[in-house]
Amino acid sequence: MDRITLNEIKEKLDFFHKMFDAVRLIDPLHKKVLEYRDSGMISTKVICYDYWGDNRICDNCISIRSYQEDRSLVKMEKFKESIILVTAIPITNVELPAVLELFKNVTDTMFVGDGDYTKNEMLTKYAREINNAIIKDPLTLLFNRRYINERLPADIVEATLTGNPLSVSFVDLDNFKAINDSYGHEAGDQAIRSVGEVILNYIDGRKTWAARYGGDEFLICLGGMRADKAEQIMLKIQNDVGKIGISTDKENIRLSLTFGIRTMEDTPITATELIREADKEMYLAKKRKYHYGS
Repeated sequence: MDRITLNEIKEKLDFFHKMFDAVRLIDPLHKKVLEYRDSGMISTKVICYDYWGDNRICDNCISIRSYQEDRSLVKMEKFKESIILVTAIPITNVELPAVLELFKNVTDTMFVGDGDYTKNEMLTKYAREINNAIIKDPLTLLFNRRYINERLPADIVEATLTGNPLSVSFVDLDNFKAINDSYGHEAGDQAIRSVGEVILNYIDGRKTWAARYGGDEFLICLGGMRADKAEQIMLKIQNDVGKIGISTDKENIRLSLTFGIRTMEDTPITATELIREADKEMYLAKKRKYHYGS
């Protein structure tokens, strides 16, 4: 089942409840639980991720991906001492963004490898590793491009509804190609990894998060921060990166980065536009750094 209509939900809801431990409708963009009333759906005040009890947006949110890709998806999630299999099915022919979520406790029925199943050791480990593999960059342990596509639209919706500012910084490691060409890919990987470690020191994973955008580029989301505050954080990151030295057989390489910031405050901006504008600011900053006066 890739998609389901509102009428099908009405007809099959009782059937779904017989097969699954929990069934709910959610708006994946606004992160709200929906209620079915009078042949339609309305938004409630219940936050969807409150179900997991950790007061933060899920890192691997398959519901936003299910909505964006218009297909059904599944994942495993650890909940207290249990492993929950979550199925997300996009709902068609509705005004609100809507996804049907089905929860099934598979702690005692889904075994992987060897281990003490009574303590959920192996399955818990696999669930964590699988979820991380989907949304984490293995080199830096920052989030990856997929996470940006899923998380940034939700943060934009929240900022729009609350009236809070949202700043995005697009970051580029200077002279990365020269580092790779002159000292090899091992030095290049070390440079990327070192920048990631610095960035991790300045984010909390809730309102602020960071991802490797691709190659030598990074994206940092600074929720609740206006441009001046975001610039202060980015200057600290830039300063700390400038202190890094990568040792090679030839010499000690000093790193540097360039960043651009775009802040959404009064007028809503799409995720694509926000990234594009921050990238433009980064390009202008790099041009000033290396071609000033030309």
